[in-house]
Order: sequence, then structure tokens, then C-alpha cells
Amino acid sequence: MSNKIVIEEKIIRKIFLLRNYKVMLDKDLAGLYGVKPIRLREQVKRNKKRFPADFMFQLNNAEVNFLVSQNAIPSKKVLGGYNPYVFTEQGVAMLSSVLNSDRAIEVNILIMRTFTKLREMMVTHKDLKQKVEALERKYREHDQKFQLVFEAIKKMLELKIDNKKKLPIGFHAK
Repeated sequence: MSNKIVIEEKIIRKIFLLRNYKVMLDKDLAGLYGVKPIRLREQVKRNKKRFPADFMFQLNNAEVNFLVSQNAIPSKKVLGGYNPYVFTEQGVAMLSSVLNSDRAIEVNILIMRTFTKLREMMVTHKDLKQKVEALERKYREHDQKFQLVFEAIKKMLELKIDNKKKLPIGFHAK
């Protein structure tokens, strides 16, 4: 079970947000599948019809520089002198039809489960954020009411009661 968690963590660290897609680099996927990146790209090129632009796209220089600046990749040299391809969740799912090894199928299932968990966490995070904001609004209103009470108490404390003119306590008939 702990091995599965370690692999999930490894996969999560390899998912990036680019062009409003959660994506994985071709070299990272190739490493997980146990194939060379060039072999993965060859299989994809042989099956281009299966990978439309919302399944897979090549990064531009600005995006590569962004990944380097965020330490997602150590340097451009790691990429082997080309701008990498990235695969969206649907592209990763499509890779399972291109790569038929047992390991590829097993890794693909893990990756798909990880994408699903990320989506669930984002929904939970969104719900949690809304609940915290509601609590903040509620307590802000309460804080304002408490502030009024504290101000009234302060005014009462500031009033000096003259000890010589004590008022009688209780009901007195005339």
C-alpha cells in the first residue's frame, strides 16, 4: 500500500498546469512506462489521428522556460535539445491504446486514478474554500456586533459616578 502512495506522489509531482490543461511531459511518461522517450514519440506519430490538439501538444520556448524557472525540469538540456510534447488526461488515456505492454497498462491505470484524485481534491478544496469564506462573513458580522457591545461597555466605564450623590436603590413610596 505504501508503495502505491509513493508512486502516486511521484505521478502528482509530474503533472503540470499549462494552457489550462493538467499535463505530463513525454519524457516523464516514457520513464513511467519504462520506454525511451523517442519510442513513445514514435508510437504517437504513427497514430497521429488518436492525438488531437487537446490530447497532446508541443511546448513553446516560453513554456519550457517557465518549467525551468519553476524547477519542474532542471534545465533545457534535460529535454535533449527539443521542446517536449505534453499529454493531457485524455492523451494519457489514449496512450494506453498505442502502448500495449502490461507495464504500460498498469501505469496508465495508476495515472488515470491520480488524475481523478486530483480532480476530487480540487472540488473538495473549492468546497472548503467556500465554507471558510462563509465562516469569515459570519464572524465578521458577529465581530461588528461585539464591537458595539464593547463600545457600550467602555462608555459605561467612562461615566464617573459621583459617590456623594448615591441614588437610592429599590422602590420608595412618597
